[in-house]
Amino acid sequence: MPSQSKYKSSPLWGSWQPAVSSGNWQTGLVYHSRPLSAIISVVLNGILNMVSRYIRFPYTVREQAEIKTQFAAMSGFPNVIGAIDCTHVAIRAPSENEFAYVNRKHVHSINVQIICDSNMTLTNIVARWPGSTHDSFILTHSSVGNRLNAGAVRDGWLLGEFNNIKKSRNRNNCFFNIIITCRRQWLPPETLAPHPIFLNPQSAEETHYNEVHSRARAVVERAIGILKCRWRALDASGGRLLYHPAKVCKIVRACGVLHNIALRNGIPLPPDLPLPQHYDPEPQPPGRQEGYQRGARIREDVMRRL
Repeated sequence: MPSQSKYKSSPLWGSWQPAVSSGNWQTGLVYHSRPLSAIISVVLNGILNMVSRYIRFPYTVREQAEIKTQFAAMSGFPNVIGAIDCTHVAIRAPSENEFAYVNRKHVHSINVQIICDSNMTLTNIVARWPGSTHDSFILTHSSVGNRLNAGAVRDGWLLGEFNNIKKSRNRNNCFFNIIITCRRQWLPPETLAPHPIFLNPQSAEETHYNEVHSRARAVVERAIGILKCRWRALDASGGRLLYHPAKVCKIVRACGVLHNIALRNGIPLPPDLPLPQHYDPEPQPPGRQEGYQRGARIREDVMRRL
């Protein structure tokens, strides 16, 4: 299989589908309403022109201090500048590079990175990679990852979680805490060791660490749930988007902008909506072993500070 870097230089492009449409209405729009589709594309591009206004990562000291205070008040976890997760948006099998879009659930999808603050406001959204792309690869090759690597943030944490497959035969799909540090030196997420206390805490200190970490990180899962609940075409319950992958990527980013606008203006979710089917189909491959001890030491340091 070709390396993922092959797709880095191949931008995704395409058109728009209404986020609240059913599968049949999507089909009708795509094949029978070209003038309406053209109008929607204009509106879509207008929304995307507002991305930098409404989706901004906290790079300044003042912005970071405010977000850290909010996360600490909400969860008790210190020094957090964001919670990070990836989610998959199902698509129709594309005609080009079809195999690259098949995730580990054997569903064609776009793997979307989401970072949010404690209020579920999106501070970063990356929608450009096929469903087979590893979560850590997306972060490392994102604008946020590049700027963190360049030292844009001196002190702070991104909280995330990977689902690693243990090599031991008597354990499957074990979930672990992943902390991505932005302090002094960027640590690529695949080098950080999962600390086993998340599965089997051995002390009150470890249990407390699990509780505050879970509270802090859960906000990104809620943000993804609200995003997909408000824009049902992003959720598996709404069927699969029928457009070219790059157009789906535009839709996802536009929905992210509208999500933040809705939160800012207190627009409630429509009533009586079914819960979204947010899932992570990856059992993420294990990270590199050489970083594990360093990652464990970082987690011990954080626990002592709680």
